[in-house]
Amino acid sequence: MRKAALTSIFAISIAVSGCSSLGRGSGQGEGLGADGLGDGNIPLASEGSGALSDVNFIYDSSTLSSDARSVLQENARWLNSNQDQKVVIEGHCDERGTDEYNLALGERRAQSVQNYLQSLGVSAQQLSTVTYGEELPLDPGRTEAAFRKNRRAHFALRK
Repeated sequence: MRKAALTSIFAISIAVSGCSSLGRGSGQGEGLGADGLGDGNIPLASEGSGALSDVNFIYDSSTLSSDARSVLQENARWLNSNQDQKVVIEGHCDERGTDEYNLALGERRAQSVQNYLQSLGVSAQQLSTVTYGEELPLDPGRTEAAFRKNRRAHFALRK
């Protein structure tokens, strides 16, 4: 079990190192270096592109809130109007919990978003999911406000 988890983390770190959506982070919170890396040289996620909005989750949950459903309804309208666009739904967590747990929770969050978008008529061919667990924080701070930002599903347009 431990070996499989480490293999998953290694695979994610390889994927992250080649990910074009990595940015300099939000610039908020503690631990942000001039190089855009957080504590431990972990790359920080970039803010969204504007076409699709992220949704946030409460602690230890993959259940969509009414606010998240409203955001996803707008995202679904955009996706249904732009059927040539494909997106990756990224599941993210805050740093609390084990690596293995957060990878699984991030996957459940991404899948929850994908299922809801499909229920709104978005084509399954437009959507894919990936989990990053806690590995790409939007805010590297260790405050409740930072944790709230990091518990999210993020939309990355695929080329």
